[in-house]
Amino acid sequence: MSQIFDKTLQALAMSSKMRELRQSVISANVANAETPGYKSKVVDFENALASALQDTATIDSKLDRMKADVYDNPEAEVGLDGNSVDLEKEMAAMLENNLMYRTATQMINKKLAALKYAATDGGR
Repeated sequence: MSQIFDKTLQALAMSSKMRELRQSVISANVANAETPGYKSKVVDFENALASALQDTATIDSKLDRMKADVYDNPEAEVGLDGNSVDLEKEMAAMLENNLMYRTATQMINKKLAALKYAATDGGR
């Protein structure tokens, strides 16, 4: 990314992208709640994002290469039909993820508004 976008904006953009992926995975879990043998999946990206943010000199290349881990939920209880989706937990995770996505989007908008304000010479 360009130097005009700081580390915070880059991290928020990547977080939003990863939260979109998480929302898709959670939606797939909910859609397969009645599918026999379906194993619920989880998305982990927070540790990779934190690691990428450690070194500001190489943040661009690290964020470009960052990938989320998507795997079967090891904490899920498997039912008699082999399905491990817990609808209540999935819906709670969906709401939390949605809130975090919206918060990141609002923060991106505020940072871009500040850049726009600065670019227009403070509104003169």
